[in-house]
Amino acid sequence: MLTLDAAAVQQSTPWHELMEAIERLLVDRNASVPQREIHDVGLPDGGTGSLLVMPAWVDREVLGVKAVTYYPSNAGTDLPTISAGYLLFDGQTGQLCAVLDGDELTLRRTAAVSALAADRLARPNARRLLVVGTGNLAPNLALAHAAVRCFDVVEVWGRSPQRAAATAQQLVDHGLPAQPAGSLEESIERADVVSCATGATSPLVRGALVRPGTHIDLVGAFRVDMREADDEAVSRATLFVDTLDGALGAGDLAQPLDAGVISVSDVAADLASLAAGRHPGRTSDSEITLFKSVGFALSDLAAARLVHRRIASGAVGSPDAGASHS
Repeated sequence: MLTLDAAAVQQSTPWHELMEAIERLLVDRNASVPQREIHDVGLPDGGTGSLLVMPAWVDREVLGVKAVTYYPSNAGTDLPTISAGYLLFDGQTGQLCAVLDGDELTLRRTAAVSALAADRLARPNARRLLVVGTGNLAPNLALAHAAVRCFDVVEVWGRSPQRAAATAQQLVDHGLPAQPAGSLEESIERADVVSCATGATSPLVRGALVRPGTHIDLVGAFRVDMREADDEAVSRATLFVDTLDGALGAGDLAQPLDAGVISVSDVAADLASLAAGRHPGRTSDSEITLFKSVGFALSDLAAARLVHRRIASGAVGSPDAGASHS
């Protein structure tokens, strides 16, 4: 059994291979994804946290489950509010194959899902990327999007200019033409792709600022009380989701649905339909597209299986500093 840390997960998930792995499982008819379970957990400060359990499997091939904790009481400390671990099992024998760092796995698969959607929804000639947010997911999103489009400019906006500058420098170190954004409004007006990964509870992306042909990627708001784009942005766009049930429970779609601004029928397709070619994706250069994702267990399984296969085959070298036998 392998124990695979964050470095091993990162090294074993090149963007294009990870996107292809997710795409393959999306169209695999033998794949099963039960609805994730969410349980309340009492916290030391008297508040309530969450334990999420996300299983998925492919019959007779592979099984996996991710366990995630959400501890809002850690906010403002050196501890993360979200932590995760992943267990991968052999589908033939039921034996445990690997334990993987769930935090890095989540970062990589989340960014890959956004890029996989953008490859079908962003204009082929998109040249300006705006990343809204400065958390750990932000640089992953920029790098994944840059794997499917050649950007001339990558802007990073955050509430803290210092963190935005640090994230932009991190991207420059990876070879991207990145810079901190001065004005969020002006950056939205000139962006071809806007990718948001924040914990905002009020909209940051205003539809009035979005120009025709823009692709909007909403990743951060996963609860019904969270919101990254306003009603006008949602109503002007052709809507796509990672999974319908999951995305409809997040504020970016749930709130305009409740207000009657949109209906469920306004969702054009989910990611599986895009991957299988059942929906063509973008249909014109002037169309505004919006992709809402909240995460789904099949993408975790695809990423974990890719990591295990690459490590086991020696594609990333035999288990070394990033992986150990136990």
